[in-house]
Amino acid sequence: MPKAISNVKSQSLDSIIDSWKGRNGNVLGALEQAQQNDPKKYLSEITLREISQKLNVPLSRVYSVATFYSFFSLKPQGEHVIVVCRGTACHTRGSQVLLNEALARLGIKEFKEEEENSVTSSDSFATIRTVACFGQCALAPVIMVDGKVISRMTISKLVSLLEKLKKGGEV
Repeated sequence: MPKAISNVKSQSLDSIIDSWKGRNGNVLGALEQAQQNDPKKYLSEITLREISQKLNVPLSRVYSVATFYSFFSLKPQGEHVIVVCRGTACHTRGSQVLLNEALARLGIKEFKEEEENSVTSSDSFATIRTVACFGQCALAPVIMVDGKVISRMTISKLVSLLEKLKKGGEV
């Protein structure tokens, strides 16, 4: 296989893969770390192929792991990633309203949740994703922003959070 340029810095990806060689959960761990280190927070085809080759694992297995877990993305993500739980408890406590508010505030006019689980704003400021359940039903509605779970979310909290992010703040 010819040496290809990955979206993750090649040296960085090599060291990630090397750190997982021979360990239990090596595919999952390498994928997670590779995505975290990618500037666009996703797993490119080249990255998947390099992990497969260097861990000596069939590409089909690497792809299966990357597509099974909802926190992996095969498409470039925005600067911020907002995940809205759409499970029953969150839905009954207003997650649809939260999803619609986030989409509107980010200028995303169309999102067909039944066809896709993520959409990125045109300015790449944020990616909105949905998941079936975070398993935090007692704390519904729940969202996750840049890896931090936030429970009992309200419209006003969401609006404040988005404004803070737009000003360069953190969660």
